[in-house]
Amino acid sequence: MKRWLDNPTLRRAVALVFLLALWEAASRLNWINPFYASSPSAVAKVLYSLFADGQIWPHLEATFSAAVIGLVAGLALGVVLGFAAALTPLLAQLIEPVMILLNAIPRVILAPLFVIWLGIDLASKVALALILVAVLIFFAVYSGIKEVDQRLVERVRTLGGGKRVLIREVYVPSVTAWIMGSLKVAVGFAFTGACVGEFVASSRGLGYLLQFAQSTYNAALTMALIVLIMGFVVVLFGLSEWLERRLLPWRYA
Repeated sequence: MKRWLDNPTLRRAVALVFLLALWEAASRLNWINPFYASSPSAVAKVLYSLFADGQIWPHLEATFSAAVIGLVAGLALGVVLGFAAALTPLLAQLIEPVMILLNAIPRVILAPLFVIWLGIDLASKVALALILVAVLIFFAVYSGIKEVDQRLVERVRTLGGGKRVLIREVYVPSVTAWIMGSLKVAVGFAFTGACVGEFVASSRGLGYLLQFAQSTYNAALTMALIVLIMGFVVVLFGLSEWLERRLLPWRYA
């Protein structure tokens, strides 16, 4: 019994089941107004109906596509800009102030601009997810390179290693840990960008459905969509943790 209780996954599952049971009991006893917060069983029924009639799949495809494309493109752009700024002082003087400015403002306020520039289709949602992820990854890469021990850099240069050797043998291993540490946050940012973009203006997607649920004061649908988004994010969290274990096994040794 003690061995089971020592399992953190089991403890979390038991705590979740307990909270759901408590929530369901409070709803059935009318302690919670269903207008504001539907019961877990009502949310489950809505989720079942969304998948049973098949209408949810185009919305899932739209949101998932925007989030994944924005995540991958944001990772690539953030890595490239981070390396460029860290290794080229002239570029750092140009790029770093822009990134600091973008990081200082809530970047979701750019969603209406992207809709005006790119329309209400997939491109505007990808752009918002991309900018959210790219700024985060830029600072991870930029800080990772700046934090490299300069004595190690000098030794590599003393042994005849050029910039390519430094990048391959010193900077990339150092930056990988910083990127993997930010990847889970980046996943959440990518879905935030996709859903906020759809919430602002779209004809499909989970954000579009959330906007519809809000306009009709449908708490059950709203909570069902939130649960769905959380489920996808948790799956991607698991994938990013698996990737981190493969790339950085010494952290889990």
